[in-house]
Amino acid sequence: IDKVLQAQSIEEITGIEGNCARAYFSVFQKLITNQNVPFTFEFRTKHPPLDPVNAVLSFVYTLATSEFAAALETVGLDSYIGFCHALRSGRSSLACDLVEEARCIVERFVLTLLNLQILGERDFEHQISGAVWLNAEGRKKVLTRWQEKKRSDMMHPYLKQKIPLGLLPYIQSNLLAKYVRGELESYPPFLQK
Repeated sequence: IDKVLQAQSIEEITGIEGNCARAYFSVFQKLITNQNVPFTFEFRTKHPPLDPVNAVLSFVYTLATSEFAAALETVGLDSYIGFCHALRSGRSSLACDLVEEARCIVERFVLTLLNLQILGERDFEHQISGAVWLNAEGRKKVLTRWQEKKRSDMMHPYLKQKIPLGLLPYIQSNLLAKYVRGELESYPPFLQK
């Protein structure tokens, strides 16, 4: 965090984030603590995911990004024009920026699904190309648990009040809109401790 606050450019910040992500994912397998989980995680693969753990991570990141994109549009911000994620056709770059703040929620959720063995080998399909995707039954399990998770309460660090987790995209989008419109002096990022 100190390095980010001292950074002089967006490129420097994204470099710091990239190094942190690389270090974090290098030990992600250690967070899968249930010895009976039939999957291992070696490194992060996205396009396409190459193993079941990456498939679940990608699916839940996609869910979260869609929710942030909808929230940004609701408060009048264009979700395709981001600060840190470059403008790319079809990508909600600003939603991707805000999802960075909620990665800890997504990753903890995925680890819970794995450690409680809610997902098993039968919930994935392996493509000839090497890609691994959740099948219909696997997606149903994830979506059901994700909806339950969004109904759980959490303490919002800036508002200092309990909110349903599902409101986080709308609250952060609203705070960002207020900052962009000059109603807030600085944007209060979501930092979970």
